[in-house]
Amino acid sequence: MSELVTATGLCMCSFGTAPAPLKVTSQAKVLAGGKPCGTISDSQALANVGPFGMCTSLANPQVAAATAAALGVLTPQPCIPQIAGTWIPTKPKVLVGGKPCLASDCKAMCAYAGSLSITFPGQIKAIAN
Repeated sequence: MSELVTATGLCMCSFGTAPAPLKVTSQAKVLAGGKPCGTISDSQALANVGPFGMCTSLANPQVAAATAAALGVLTPQPCIPQIAGTWIPTKPKVLVGGKPCLASDCKAMCAYAGSLSITFPGQIKAIAN
């Protein structure tokens, strides 16, 4: 079962070395746990999705150049996301602020051959005994 992703969620790129925080800027009225819920429009590099540490994809021109300069030894470079399009909606009929919601099982594609996924939706469920 997927959850709505909120402003404190984390995402990860398959070629990155660290998770990145998600910033919700597409809407501010619909809240979950007191935090704005994301939509598939929250997919802009640096404005919504931060850097993923270091990039290890040879499809990234900076990584390819550094690796070639190191005589073929993989040389990761800073991972600035290059998101191709928006998040792919998994719950297209669930709207947040008139746009499809960003659910914890949504994916996005990086122009450098990576796949972005949600690693933490930003919601914490408290259970009382």
